[in-house]
Amino acid sequence: MTTPETLRLDGETLDTFYHGRVSVIQKKKGYRFSVDAPLLADFIRIRAGDEALDLGTGSGIISLLLSVKPFRRIVALEIQEGLADLARRNVELNGLGDRIEVVCADLRTFEPGRRFDLIFSNPPYIRKATGFLSRSEEKSAAKHELHGDIEDIMEKTAAWLEPGGCACFVYPEKRRADFARAADRRGFRIRRFRQVLPRASAPANLFLVELGFAAGAGAAVAEPEVMPPLILFAPSGKYTDEAEAVFSG
Repeated sequence: MTTPETLRLDGETLDTFYHGRVSVIQKKKGYRFSVDAPLLADFIRIRAGDEALDLGTGSGIISLLLSVKPFRRIVALEIQEGLADLARRNVELNGLGDRIEVVCADLRTFEPGRRFDLIFSNPPYIRKATGFLSRSEEKSAAKHELHGDIEDIMEKTAAWLEPGGCACFVYPEKRRADFARAADRRGFRIRRFRQVLPRASAPANLFLVELGFAAGAGAAVAEPEVMPPLILFAPSGKYTDEAEAVFSG
């Protein structure tokens, strides 16, 4: 019988989310996901028949959180062997082996041999030549563009997305211009957009975006859906009711 005790290794923690519906093993030292992951999982719209691709799954957290929604299958791609092993154990722990497949591969050389209805990613987004690398190689690769950048993400998304499919991402606001240029070069348009603000009086620090391929010549162009900003913290310092709802699933 699969239990946390049989899957969790020394130096790892077991956390539960969505009122106990999702269990996640994480490392005490090394990569641990942040608020970006549940924000993106909440933002993603996925349908019962969708086959999806998770670019840079880490511990598998976004795919795991999406398991409370209907979908056919997710291929969860991760370049780091240690994190891919962790993601596989998390998939097994949650009994999702028939719905989520973890693949250890570099997205720059991966060949899925097919297209997907949905592609999503919470990618590393600190430019390779900027910022300070962590002493942990795992943390550095998860946060810095050491194994692919925005251009690589957009190139592969364009290659692997079904013509009528959608792609969802979370990025820091300071990378929005870079993201927009890379998406535009691959023929994408914004379908949905939402900013994330730490407090009502503060500027946005993150944005959530859903992309689709631009319509052909002569086709009507729908205006993007701009959602109200998501404010994380109330003046009291506690999460807002909406943020609490997102994090609780």
